[in-house]
Amino acid sequence: MNNNLQINFRLQGIASILIGAFIFGASYGIRTIITDFLIDDSTAGMLSVEILELLGIAILFLLFLSASLTLFFTGKKAAKKINYQLWNKASKNALRRYLLIVSFIFGGILILFYAGFVNYVTPFFLISYSALLFIFKNKARKNLLILCGICLLFATMCLLIPSYWYSSLTVLAIAHVTYGVVTKE
Repeated sequence: MNNNLQINFRLQGIASILIGAFIFGASYGIRTIITDFLIDDSTAGMLSVEILELLGIAILFLLFLSASLTLFFTGKKAAKKINYQLWNKASKNALRRYLLIVSFIFGGILILFYAGFVNYVTPFFLISYSALLFIFKNKARKNLLILCGICLLFATMCLLIPSYWYSSLTVLAIAHVTYGVVTKE
């Protein structure tokens, strides 16, 4: 049983549904912060820009943390169900690759944001997330290529229409939930 990607990085069933919910919640939270800041009578309108930036970064960090923990706990549950050792050499290498890619995505988002390229944050996230899904797909889960294609399509749309970021992340979240429902065992 050397197919550790199927055990450790199970993006099917409840894991995909939860990650879709996390993506939707994070995008909704960031959109709410931005729109409330622009309204004069809102409490967020009285906050400084630096505090709002920190709130956005905290939401993104919670998104990455909750998605990673979801993948870990579903992998742990699947490994325990079939009496498989969760932490072996192959799974540790996969974890290192995963942490490296997630660190690259989070760092790239922060660099783009603080460099002033805010319109490129969502396309960068979608392209990087598509690469992450492609790297961790296995031969039995070719349906992940559909999610990769959706991410690339919405990244292109966000490059052409920057204000489409919320809608594209919402549809990606719905696609995740749908994928989770379809692949639920």
